[in-house]
Amino acid sequence: MSNLITRCIFGGVYNNYLSLEALFEKATKEGATSFYCLGDIGGFGPYPDRVFPFIKDKENVFVMQGNYDHSIGNRLDDCACGYVDPEDQANAQISYDYTLKNTSDINKDWLRDLPSEFRFEWANTRILMSHGSPRRTNEFLWESTCSDVFLLHLLNEYKCDILFITHTGIPWIRDLGDGRKVVNVGVIGRPPNDGTEDVDYVLLHEDENGIRVEPKRLSYDNEQLACDMEDELLPSYFVETIRTGWWTTCLDVLPAKERAIGPF
Repeated sequence: MSNLITRCIFGGVYNNYLSLEALFEKATKEGATSFYCLGDIGGFGPYPDRVFPFIKDKENVFVMQGNYDHSIGNRLDDCACGYVDPEDQANAQISYDYTLKNTSDINKDWLRDLPSEFRFEWANTRILMSHGSPRRTNEFLWESTCSDVFLLHLLNEYKCDILFITHTGIPWIRDLGDGRKVVNVGVIGRPPNDGTEDVDYVLLHEDENGIRVEPKRLSYDNEQLACDMEDELLPSYFVETIRTGWWTTCLDVLPAKERAIGPF
């Protein structure tokens, strides 16, 4: 008889309380008994304080600090997202200023005190969870620009067998042999620039045979989120992403291969 343990790993909530609620409901039905959020609670979406009841003070929910959480928690001037293009920076600032203004002080303090990484050993496998990368919280690790040699270097340098990351908004998994992997879990706050409204997370299954990682997609009430964003007077081109599945902002950071998928 299999002694299966299932854990849910996700990132980039981006104020999307509706996808967060849907995630907990769906992943629980799939057998998940614990949840690991890789950071960036705020940004992009509406009503920042609506996400916290789902993740605060829960015995089976573990949350790390992304760059957004560090900035909001410490009341900094910007999100430190890592954008260099002026238009990307300007749009990120709109999201950041809105989230900073609408996050309560008690929740800001909670974000300030979150850990920056998680380490576990499950099924004799060393697990490291980081936000952008183990090297830097806001580092973008893109599938098209990360060679196997580089990823193996990260695993060796940071003494792990499986590395889970987020931050880029686009999920991918690289199997490096002998059970070693790098897994970008994607985000649940907005779609991965693929023309669908769904968002992404992963399940980690552990049993006597070891570790198995399963990518998953999540549907939620994206139209309600779009209406909430309009009610909060967030930019119409932010709302367009939620309705169409195509990114309209923060595109300059994308490598050529990832950007070529979308229409913008």
